[in-house]
Amino acid sequence: MKVLNKDELQIAEGVLLKHFPRSFKVYGFLYGVNRNKSSTLEVVVDSWPEFKVILLRKDPKKKHPQDFMKKVSFYSTDEEVLRKVLREEVDWSTYFIIGGFDISHAETLKAVSSEKKVKNRDLTLVHLLYLPDISHLLSPDVDSQLESRISSLNFSHVDIVNKTWKFGGDEKGYRNIKNLISNLPTCCIMDTQGEPVAWILVYDYCAMGILYTLPEHRGKGYAKVLISNMTKKLHAEGYPVYCFIEEDNMVSYKLFQNMGFTEDASYRAAWFEFNF
Repeated sequence: MKVLNKDELQIAEGVLLKHFPRSFKVYGFLYGVNRNKSSTLEVVVDSWPEFKVILLRKDPKKKHPQDFMKKVSFYSTDEEVLRKVLREEVDWSTYFIIGGFDISHAETLKAVSSEKKVKNRDLTLVHLLYLPDISHLLSPDVDSQLESRISSLNFSHVDIVNKTWKFGGDEKGYRNIKNLISNLPTCCIMDTQGEPVAWILVYDYCAMGILYTLPEHRGKGYAKVLISNMTKKLHAEGYPVYCFIEEDNMVSYKLFQNMGFTEDASYRAAWFEFNF
């Protein structure tokens, strides 16, 4: 096993680029790390320079908040090597989440969890939608009045985004949202008083998310405008353009699909939690 240094992370990013769409999440993390975005992760591979498994885990050398949620991500092309990496390179002694992994690896995760006598459960199953080419984007028409109200989020907006976020509402969510606004692209639509009424952010693994419109402003097509603007911004800055959508969220699934996003029909990603 090997922990990758700064130069090796650049090389690994290039390798993962060839494994889209299945490698999107780990690629997104590396994309951010390689461009000096705030990160609390270290990256481990089973071998170098050729590798079959790349795993991201909490960096023990970095300071973490007391209520820091431990997250693990990986991309694998070999089940046996993955089993070995999970056994040896993951700390199974505390609560953690493995998110955005190929559901085909679920049995291996469950087997290693059982070996370690650790409880596991699935949190959600998701579609991975992505835009293969910017020319595929179907953008809505935007009049000049609405165009003038498109902006970016700032620190004064952290509270409202956190309060309306499905996984937020507490101090940990507040810090998470503040970190995303600090380090990654955002897009919002302001009202006439200059307050955001709809917004979209980018997670630390560079996927679009946290798309939300205040209830009293729905039905105006704001979500389409935000997705279109964020997609163009990400593409222009070199980011990957993708998102995860929960299987039961057909409204968002159809929204992205109708705007030109596609998916690998044979692929599903999942989030599991352990040691809860």
